[in-house]
Amino acid sequence: MRRALSTPLRSPRSASATVQGIRRYASSSDVLANAVRAEAPRYDWTKEEISSIYHTPLMQLVYESATVHRKFHDPSAVQMCTLMNIKTGGCSENCSYCAQSSRHSTGLKATKLSTVDSVLEAARIAKENGSSRFCMGAAWRDMRGRKSNLKNIVEMVKGVRAMGMEACVTLGMLDGAQAKQLADAGLTAYNHNLDTSREHYPSVITSRTYDERLQTIEHVRDAGINVCTGGILGLGEKHEDRIGLIYEVATMPKHPESFPVNTLVAIKGTPLEGTKAVEFDSVVRTIATARLVLPGTIIRLAAGRITMTEEKQAMCFLAGANAIFTGEKMLTTDCSGWDEDKALFQKWGLKPMETEVVVEEEAWIEEGERRVSSG
Repeated sequence: MRRALSTPLRSPRSASATVQGIRRYASSSDVLANAVRAEAPRYDWTKEEISSIYHTPLMQLVYESATVHRKFHDPSAVQMCTLMNIKTGGCSENCSYCAQSSRHSTGLKATKLSTVDSVLEAARIAKENGSSRFCMGAAWRDMRGRKSNLKNIVEMVKGVRAMGMEACVTLGMLDGAQAKQLADAGLTAYNHNLDTSREHYPSVITSRTYDERLQTIEHVRDAGINVCTGGILGLGEKHEDRIGLIYEVATMPKHPESFPVNTLVAIKGTPLEGTKAVEFDSVVRTIATARLVLPGTIIRLAAGRITMTEEKQAMCFLAGANAIFTGEKMLTTDCSGWDEDKALFQKWGLKPMETEVVVEEEAWIEEGERRVSSG
């Protein structure tokens, strides 16, 4: 028997197997279609639903995530953020990816907390170069016994806010009282990444539990500070772990204001030194899935972006990323500079997101939630 050259030769399948495949496809299509039609975020996602979205053929997945991105955000607006290391090294945690852990021999010299004036000068330079958010990171496990340091950080936050910029800090674990102090200072957001799925987490960190991270996020949320939490791709995780990370965030009482997507920068002297870089299609797939499941959240293209070509970055923006870190450094790793990113924006038709836009988007999303709950 002959067949047309354009007709693929299929292996025999039972009728029941074919029907089951059609049902699975229909179910997956329904989940994706509902995500695209959504007018507001939802908080009752299942891992199975997120998995069905994640495993959608990539080009279709990006098309659908771009559609949702345009519904909830200005697709040409990308927030420019600058991250300063205000206290370097000497951290007691054993995060296997981190150069700042005192348990790893990375050659990094530990420093004391930067002065308020030096931090505010760096924030001023960042603003002059177009950044609308200034983030400050300190390599600590937690803030216990650091009252004088917290007092100085409060002044840093107040100073950054007085410039008309958003202020974000990442200081390790917080209790409720410390979160309130930062909220009273006008802190915009607190970053505390989950890093990966609950299941894979013990393979990456053992000095702090997953639930301790979630507790800090709860303290931040209860204080009225925006939550910034995401993960790192390339920690030896599987697709199921990226799905699990998104699931943890998507089922929070309120979705985080921002979701950073980092790709591992394998640093010499850390346990993950020499780790193979995560494949780019997995990065895009994670961003696109996050956009569909977290429609109102800002997705930050974070560490590792400097290794991406312009074309790869453009693909991430198309899939739903709408924030970057820019400037001289990103904690201890290299970062794309302001001039480089301005040229990138001009070439690809992008523009810096204004701080006011973030506020307007949050209000729009809250209004959509009210409409859905009352309808």
